[in-house]
Amino acid sequence: MSKIETICVQGGYTPGNGEPRQIPIVQSTTFKYATGGEMAKLFDLEASGYFYSRLQNPTCDTVAAKICEMEGGTAAMLTSSGQAANFFAVFNVATCGDHVVAESSIYGGTFNLFAVTMKKMGIDFTFVAPDCSDDELEAAFKPNTKAVFGETIANPALRVLDIERFADAAHAHGVPLIVDNTFATPINCRPFEFGADIVTHSTTKYMDGHGSAVGGAIVDSGHFDWMAHRDKFPGLTTPDDSYHGITYAEKFGKEGAFITKATAQLMRDFGSTPSPQSAYLLNLGLESLHVRMARHCENARAVAEYLKTDDRVSWVFYPDLEGNPDYELAKKYLPKGSCGVISFGVKGGRAAAEKFMSNLRLCAIETHVADARTCCLHPASTTHRQMSDSELEAAGVSPDLIRLSCGIESAEDLIDDVKQALERI
Repeated sequence: MSKIETICVQGGYTPGNGEPRQIPIVQSTTFKYATGGEMAKLFDLEASGYFYSRLQNPTCDTVAAKICEMEGGTAAMLTSSGQAANFFAVFNVATCGDHVVAESSIYGGTFNLFAVTMKKMGIDFTFVAPDCSDDELEAAFKPNTKAVFGETIANPALRVLDIERFADAAHAHGVPLIVDNTFATPINCRPFEFGADIVTHSTTKYMDGHGSAVGGAIVDSGHFDWMAHRDKFPGLTTPDDSYHGITYAEKFGKEGAFITKATAQLMRDFGSTPSPQSAYLLNLGLESLHVRMARHCENARAVAEYLKTDDRVSWVFYPDLEGNPDYELAKKYLPKGSCGVISFGVKGGRAAAEKFMSNLRLCAIETHVADARTCCLHPASTTHRQMSDSELEAAGVSPDLIRLSCGIESAEDLIDDVKQALERI
């Protein structure tokens, strides 16, 4: 098996003699066949191939195969965004009348997807703190629970998920653990090695790394035995009348059932399709991911260490810092480093934080995060500006919180910019 650094560069695609060295962009919506019978086999999932790019496209599948190999999974698919990936991953196993346990510190957009939009679809969610007690975690499960969801590193709270503990709890109730691995990437953590069953990504972040293309990915470990829990997952273990009566878990086994169903059923109906051009750009980002992640972590640690020494900073949260509540979890799950994102607070609260932001010169104010270029955000005045200070505190986003995503520039230049911005408050 190749090392992950080699997979980043060469995984997913091996050109034949005289074929393109870079993956081809198959910018076509449809594909031609000589006979209707040949195409019928594709529609019946009796043969592999392509007939319409809403479901599958060669460029997208090539990149999905690389990400699958990077995570150590058995099957993968790309989606049009990270939000689509998380929606598909959960909706593939939970439908109207079902229940899901989710970690409470997850990305606000995902929280809203679960607590508001999917709730309207009849799916109930119970949210638990990442550091909840075993009794609290156990109490969150219901007879109709179909999955557990968490983030390796929460955005922007930066809490580290105890993957093994949440996986053990999920498996004790016969359900899979779904982990969003966006911030860690498979360079710094491979959740399958700690018991997770499904991994998702917003590839828009570190995987793309250059602010070029929005996208998402879902990877299946191939470990969860759907047929052993057939009563819980009828969508996978009973015939799908909307797709020729196929029983996915029987026909494609543990290794392929989840992704095949998500493609043949959910992508078919919801159409959250990535473009081949976006997949091509994502692949370019993946080729340097192993190099960039090391630099992101190196820069973030240097900036975080500086922030700890500046008396104008009230607090710093970065998992790799000794004294951080999740420091031991970070050492266990993220021994190479966590990510390039730091959360910190400025003395003086909201007003001081807003002044700090306006003083920045090198660090760009953007809603983006996990990019090669350093970007900074004050959630209370931007993404969360509709909330009162008390509502912000309840959501774990204090009015003084600043999210700094360290890029791959000079760490010294980043520190200088932060320092001068603090001095001019």
